Amino acid sequence: MRYFKSDNYGKKLVFGNMIPTHTIEQGNYNEVDAYEVIGNIDVKDGCIIWDIPLRPTDSVYGLGESVRGMNKRGFEYRSFCSDDPNHTPDKQALYGAHNFLIIHGASPVGIYVDFAGEVIFDVDFIKSDFLQIRVSSVDVTFYIFEGSGKEIVKKFRTLIGQSYIPPKWGFGYQQSRWSYETAERVTEIATLFDEYDIPCDAIYLDIDYMERFKDFTIDAKAFPDFEKFVETLYKSGIHLVPIIDAGVKVEPDYEVYEEGIENDYFVKTDEGKPFPAAVWPGKVHFPDFLNPEVESWFGEKYHKLMDLGIEGFWNDMNEPAIFYSEQGLKDAIEFAEQQKGKNLDIYTFFELKDRILNLSNSMTDYKRMYHTYEGKKVNHLDVHNLYGYHMTKAAAKGFESYDSNKRFLMITRASHIGMAKYSGIWTGDNHSWWEHLKLNVQMMPGLNMAGFVYSGADTGGFGGNVSPELLTRWHQFSLFTPLFRNHSAMGTRPQEPWAMDAKTLSLIRDVIRLRYALIPFLYSEFMAAVLENKLLFAPLSFFYSDHYSRSVEDQVMFGDGIMLAPVYTQNARGRMTYCPEDMVLWKAENYESLSKDQLTLLDQGHHYIDLNLSQIPIFIRKNKLIVLVKPKNRVNDLDLAEITVIGFVDTVAEYTLTNDDGFTKAYETLKTKFTVTRKTEGFSIQVDTNDASLGKATFYLIDGDGAVQVTVQEGQDTGISMV
Repeated sequence: MRYFKSDNYGKKLVFGNMIPTHTIEQGNYNEVDAYEVIGNIDVKDGCIIWDIPLRPTDSVYGLGESVRGMNKRGFEYRSFCSDDPNHTPDKQALYGAHNFLIIHGASPVGIYVDFAGEVIFDVDFIKSDFLQIRVSSVDVTFYIFEGSGKEIVKKFRTLIGQSYIPPKWGFGYQQSRWSYETAERVTEIATLFDEYDIPCDAIYLDIDYMERFKDFTIDAKAFPDFEKFVETLYKSGIHLVPIIDAGVKVEPDYEVYEEGIENDYFVKTDEGKPFPAAVWPGKVHFPDFLNPEVESWFGEKYHKLMDLGIEGFWNDMNEPAIFYSEQGLKDAIEFAEQQKGKNLDIYTFFELKDRILNLSNSMTDYKRMYHTYEGKKVNHLDVHNLYGYHMTKAAAKGFESYDSNKRFLMITRASHIGMAKYSGIWTGDNHSWWEHLKLNVQMMPGLNMAGFVYSGADTGGFGGNVSPELLTRWHQFSLFTPLFRNHSAMGTRPQEPWAMDAKTLSLIRDVIRLRYALIPFLYSEFMAAVLENKLLFAPLSFFYSDHYSRSVEDQVMFGDGIMLAPVYTQNARGRMTYCPEDMVLWKAENYESLSKDQLTLLDQGHHYIDLNLSQIPIFIRKNKLIVLVKPKNRVNDLDLAEITVIGFVDTVAEYTLTNDDGFTKAYETLKTKFTVTRKTEGFSIQVDTNDASLGKATFYLIDGDGAVQVTVQEGQDTGISMV
């Protein structure tokens, strides 16, 4: 069955009766006559295959969390949430299933594949000069959008619902490691941030805070009097963010396990028994989050920790990750026993090796799992990509039932289109590789296209040993990502800001202080991206149509006014950068050292930019402004008593800084509008605000001829007015 529908957002192409994902929230589609889709759609071997020709000048953007560049041409991607910590360029799938892309060329087209199982995107890889979409079913819905790149993103994001907005403290610096094993160690980390005068708002608790890795429990020996511990840190301005895993430990008298068994809440085998697998605690069962009753039950479990003062969580291992299953381990051991005493040739040896190595996250195990979804028994493979989504939806619903007007921090690992309504994401277990810093830059636009605006990578890298230089340069890019979290793995080199040497400590402290100076501006840009369904990070080609902008893979637009060109190579003390138009380069170092000497007007074209290890290149577009405040050590202490505005003003530049209480869902209650007009001699400045904390303002302004003027204004008599 194939039929078409259309509305003001786009067209909808329906095949069969797909398992609903409930990712599309809005749009009244009306059935229309069949129309010619681009390319050719066939049904073959039980799969839908859509071949779309690509022009030589077409770029393909999107697919959210995936390897390689912003332009996805030249590789085959697999949409199947996968627990794989080695994000090498040959990996087809990571933790997210983000089936949205844009063919960006002379006539841009956006495509969303609404499907809960595996999808393969061959982007000019096996089938040359084509985008081939292979869906592992004959039941699927495609959404098709037309317009400019920005228009397509807006239409799609409007349909999937407003992206998640965290509490404002979630824009502060966040410190994590697997693991800070005791309350004493966590307190020491918090104290060191204050001793070194480094801003910080959150410390994460990895799996060791739990009692033997059991969800919603506390290890009473390592974390005695947990409620008082949380309260003490909270009073100092530090929020604790504990991890929650998908697997529930199989253990008699453990409340979550007993309730799950009693109410038949776990994912089942084909015979209807709870599916036995193993993760951190050993044997576990997986809650069937796709069942609304289970969703409500599990979501309310978060209340136990919220009652103890917790206001943020991170959901993990929810692809779901499986170390091994009972049956898989039994089969592997039996095969190994059969090889005893044999002379193993190359094929038998590698089969033995693969039997052991492939125990984790086995497709055979996923085929053995069954859910109750939409009132029917459904094989896990048919809904695999929805599992982590529904776990996080369960948490979000639990937050809503606890306090419907309060914002809670939530990030998650496994994700699917639509989950962006409920949570942010981090990009999983990256490594301390320069290549992963570059990958972090390249991932951000695709994540935003899929609705994940509150996102970021583990700064410094999770696996491996980070160098001081890489840690510094990574902080310089994470300065702009909404989620700014330093996280590292057990057994790796410590990478807290003070863990290296005095020089690195000083450099990273300067970056974090600059982050806090920029938070009101970054928050305003974030809120505009969320509330107006825009990109916070975008490829250059979404703003500029010239040939070279379409080929740039290591620079990115931030909001409407900034271009970022981070340093991402070892030992580099500069980099080539392309300016698509005249821009002002701000070689930012720290808040305190800002001077007009850091600002330079660059003509359109290619430039080599000298950058020592302390310098961050920030490019300001024409008639755009950046606003900074005096940094404090906690987000909640920031105000507008001292503001600095940096601008490139050729004619008129305007910027509205938005603010709110940061905790409730009453958004944009305070506004401060800056208007700078270039005159024959100097600039005219007007500041209108309803924020009573506004005080002295210093303006660093460059005109179209490159002249810099520094102006200090204070009070209503010099142009600042309360409205």
